[in-house]
Amino acid sequence: MWLGRCVGVRRVWHLRRALRSAKLTLLCLALTVLVLRGTVGAGRFGTPEQDFNQIRLRLRRPLVETTTTMSSNSLDDSEEDPPRDPSQPYSLGPKISDWDEQRADWLRRHPERPSFLGSNKPRVLLVTGSSPKPCENPVGDHYLLKSIKNKIDYCRVHGIEIFYNMALLDAEMAGFWAKLPLIRSLLLAHPEVEFLWWMDSDAMFTDMAFELPWERYDPYNLVMHGWNEMVYDDHNWIGLNTGSFLLRNCQWSLDLLDAWAPMGPKGKTRTEAGKVLTAFLKDRPVFEADDQSAMVYLLATQRDRWGDKVYLESAYYLHGYWGILVDRYEEMIENHHPGLGDHRWPLVTHFVGCKPCGKFGDYPVERCLKQMDRAFNFGDNQILQIYGFTHKSLASRRVKRIRNETSNPLDVKDELGLLHPVFKATKVIDAAH
Repeated sequence: MWLGRCVGVRRVWHLRRALRSAKLTLLCLALTVLVLRGTVGAGRFGTPEQDFNQIRLRLRRPLVETTTTMSSNSLDDSEEDPPRDPSQPYSLGPKISDWDEQRADWLRRHPERPSFLGSNKPRVLLVTGSSPKPCENPVGDHYLLKSIKNKIDYCRVHGIEIFYNMALLDAEMAGFWAKLPLIRSLLLAHPEVEFLWWMDSDAMFTDMAFELPWERYDPYNLVMHGWNEMVYDDHNWIGLNTGSFLLRNCQWSLDLLDAWAPMGPKGKTRTEAGKVLTAFLKDRPVFEADDQSAMVYLLATQRDRWGDKVYLESAYYLHGYWGILVDRYEEMIENHHPGLGDHRWPLVTHFVGCKPCGKFGDYPVERCLKQMDRAFNFGDNQILQIYGFTHKSLASRRVKRIRNETSNPLDVKDELGLLHPVFKATKVIDAAH
């Protein structure tokens, strides 16, 4: 009462309310400390200082572990292989001289893995890949996904196996040349494969119905898109294209890889070889040695050794330059049909110079990505029609139904015959023999 007379009744009420709030706050704080002590532990001596140190240590440990892991990853990426002795010539691997005999013996011992699936149907392995690092262009990885999806679709329809690589097998052969060590490794690891089909990541199948004329290539070991006159007479550096080619699994091919590779090691070797190629090849710009120019040079200067087993294909588009094809897709749809493989309906549309994974290319990024979308949808429509759908347009991700559902789905035939094509049939091996 005396306090009320001194400070006023209203003031006393406010003081009592504040005290009650303070008591509640202290109670909550005490409960919080008890919970933390029970969860984290009381420390070595059970003192508040030890408790605080334990909490701080436990909070700090995940950050230290994460930082250490990130540092280790960065260190691993920065570590390089020991430099190659420049006095020693570059080699893809130990010299092999009897691969045909080794492979024939393996095939005899493994009849369940024949190199031919039919009389004119070789076992084929399509090989493609991309960098082990994410794309510099944020949308590049999405277009790599579209590209591999496109290749998987074609391979499934045509009974082709596929290998996607993201490892740089030899640091010396980075860039243009990374495919050579990979191809050699796959040929040796898969003697059951008759043809290896290399395809760049920026190339897409745009004729899902076209089956390669395998019987045409019986006498040949290397098939590339190109023209004899441009390679052997004109020595033109774009007389052929190495973005999509077939290589037979045989001794001849191993010898060719050995002869092809010496211009590839990065650094001085590749730079000096680039000067030689520019001086020899028609219209070639000045830049370091690339695998395509080196192949033209090899064939033009050593035709007697290699030419008889090389087929330069121009009857259909094993490689088709996107700049002259993509804007004509609507015209192709109106006037032609899949299964032709040539200028009327190209087997492959290759986006040479676009570099969707990088920040810079030879063409505007927006144009390249727009045209790649059109090429993907052009090929994808041929797959979607099997299931009764198609893209609303070549520029659209959205699809529409083109065929009504039915209670007898097995009676429905896809227009292009891609669901169960005859060229996919494989030879059945009698296990008793």
